[in-house]
Amino acid sequence: MRLKHGVSALLFLCAASLSVVAQDSVIKNKNALPEIGVVASDAMPLDKEILVGDAVMRQMRGQTPIVRDPVLDEYLQDLGNRLVAHAEGAKFPFSFFWVNNDAINAFAFFGGHIGVHTGLIRRAENESELASVLAHEISHVTQRHIARSMQAQQRSTPLAIASMIGGLLVAIANPQAGMAAMQAGQAASAQMQIDYTRSNEQEADRIGIAMLARAGYDPYAAATFFSTMAEEYRMYSRPPARLLTHPLTESRVADARSRAADYPKRYTPPSLAFHLAKARIKARYAFDAGYALEHFTAQIESGDYTIKRGAQYGLALAHMRNENYDKAAEIIFGSLLKDDPDNLFYLDAATDISIALDKPAEAIERLAPHLQNTPRNVVLALNQANAMIAAERFDEAVAILKDFLLVNDEYQIAYEMLADAYRESNQFLDMHQNKAEVYALYGAYSRAVDELQFAYTFAGDNHLTKQRIRARIKQFRDQQERLKRL
Repeated sequence: MRLKHGVSALLFLCAASLSVVAQDSVIKNKNALPEIGVVASDAMPLDKEILVGDAVMRQMRGQTPIVRDPVLDEYLQDLGNRLVAHAEGAKFPFSFFWVNNDAINAFAFFGGHIGVHTGLIRRAENESELASVLAHEISHVTQRHIARSMQAQQRSTPLAIASMIGGLLVAIANPQAGMAAMQAGQAASAQMQIDYTRSNEQEADRIGIAMLARAGYDPYAAATFFSTMAEEYRMYSRPPARLLTHPLTESRVADARSRAADYPKRYTPPSLAFHLAKARIKARYAFDAGYALEHFTAQIESGDYTIKRGAQYGLALAHMRNENYDKAAEIIFGSLLKDDPDNLFYLDAATDISIALDKPAEAIERLAPHLQNTPRNVVLALNQANAMIAAERFDEAVAILKDFLLVNDEYQIAYEMLADAYRESNQFLDMHQNKAEVYALYGAYSRAVDELQFAYTFAGDNHLTKQRIRARIKQFRDQQERLKRL
């Protein structure tokens, strides 16, 4: 699915981060039980951690190149959920998102939010390697390492520490913007104060590998991917100290192999979803349009692929980027979708092709039976709404999006599409109200209030609507004030 535009807002809030490239050390007692981070509640209660995490996530949406792609979101959240199901001490739902950055990296922060750089999956050879990084980051969250580090700094309040290192989180996701933020907030000093200890990294490695094995992945994948990361950074000078805690060395790789040996060897067949996601990132985000076409054409001609359908899918997306929609249609409709009609990756591409060829009705008809089974699936619902808007069936698009938002009330793309549908159908009252929700998701509460005030002028004599708008304005202002009192 492709969107016409996005909304951007800037808000500097408190944050904390982890780099997946971290300290190394051999653990003396690898079978020791982990320290559950309950003691950290003195420094940061769980309810406040969730509130701060929500605030940081709003900042991330506005300041970093987050990938807005329902298909990739669905894949990453599903993979993360499979790991969280085998995690110990998960006290709240986890949220996983992509950052369009070619570095091999991932990071976690308050409230179960985990960001994954697109460069990470591009270098991973299989799903177990990708899962090993997610398991490590999940372990940092479940063990409450951020809050525990704060507790060790009794002289500083949680907000003071988090505010000072807010730029570090932005820098990991977007170095250019983040370096300026760190200089403004003196985050470098704070990073020295609450730097992750070796024991936290050891604990995250130990728990992450155990989680990986319980979830059915190859426990040796952590070691193999550590080797990939070490090789990547061996080609360059040492990474900036502000972004990474310590370089990865052979001792950590050896330790990961030693831990994996505690679990039975497991053969994990290649994951089609992983290779489709990897191809999508290459075709749409990592490579430019011309090189993507050359890359996947060469892959198919040489047979240099793990799963052929992954390379074919990447080639179809590359053709779409180059506006060769007829060639893309040959691959998607003539081969991939024909053999696997329920595949969400293929259905998404088929919808984009139909809309590009001015045949949105075909996409609507194709998606309809799938939506009957899973009406609130993010890929199906948003693709159907997109096709409805293209077909100028605005009321039906609105109905789909409003139903979807009942259970996905923080999915900003849906609000943006809803605003589009209202604008195209000249329903300006509803358009401004939904634009307000988009700005709120970016933490731009002042802009959100402005949109609601615009909406208020379109309410006419509808006193109930005016009352609801006034109430929502108060909620936004209260949220803004609550952040100041964290």
